[in-house]
Amino acid sequence: MAYDESLAMRIRSITEKMDEPFIEKKMFGGLSFLYKGKMTVGIIKDQLCGRVIESDFPNLFDDINISPMNFTGKPMKDFVYVSQDALQSDEDIMLWIDRGLKHAHSKL
Repeated sequence: MAYDESLAMRIRSITEKMDEPFIEKKMFGGLSFLYKGKMTVGIIKDQLCGRVIESDFPNLFDDINISPMNFTGKPMKDFVYVSQDALQSDEDIMLWIDRGLKHAHSKL
C-alpha cells in the first residue's frame, strides 16, 4: 500500500527541525514517525494518522476532516485519520505532531 510522499516530506521537514529525535518506520502499510519507539503521526494512503491521548478525544470528531482510525474494521484506541483538507499549513501538521508527542510522553 502506497502513502503520500509529499505529505511525508512535509512531516519530515518539520520533525527534522525539532529537538525531539524521530525515527521513520513502515507500519500499517504506510509510514510512521516514532518518538522513543512510540508512534506520533503516520501516513496511510493520503491521510495522516494521528495518535491522541484519550482526554483530547472529545470534540475532535466535530471536525468533518477527522475520523476514528478503523484500519482493522473497528475503531482503534487513540488513533484518528486526518484528511489533507485539515493539513493546509505546517502549523496544521505541527498540531498533530504535538498531539502525537503528548501521547508518546504519556506512555513513557
